[in-house]
Amino acid sequence: MRHSAWTSSIVPNNDDRNVYIVLDDFGDNHRVFRETDVERADLEAVVMAMLEGEYRNPLRVVGFNTAEGWSQDVSADVAHEVRQRCDLQMRDVPFYLEDFVARYEGRFHDVQLPLPMRLVPPI
Repeated sequence: MRHSAWTSSIVPNNDDRNVYIVLDDFGDNHRVFRETDVERADLEAVVMAMLEGEYRNPLRVVGFNTAEGWSQDVSADVAHEVRQRCDLQMRDVPFYLEDFVARYEGRFHDVQLPLPMRLVPPI
């Protein structure tokens, strides 16, 4: 990989920190990873920004740490945290986060239960 001296890095100066970015859906195929200040790229800031309505329709949250060499989808963890904070505050999940939380929380799955079929003898 070529390295250019003039290319700025998206990696924070503190290499040993977890960074979280949100994929937001603006409709009409306009999905973007939202820009955020380096100081507001931690998990707490992302959860607070979600609850404050900063994201229109979050689809996914990705966490990474370049010093440790990992990245992963942390959407389920964030959805659980959003639900937990709303429960502690005794309020509903905000309407703009309902789909996100339902998608990753795994509470509501359509399950088809088999019904026993009994043969009724003809009369």
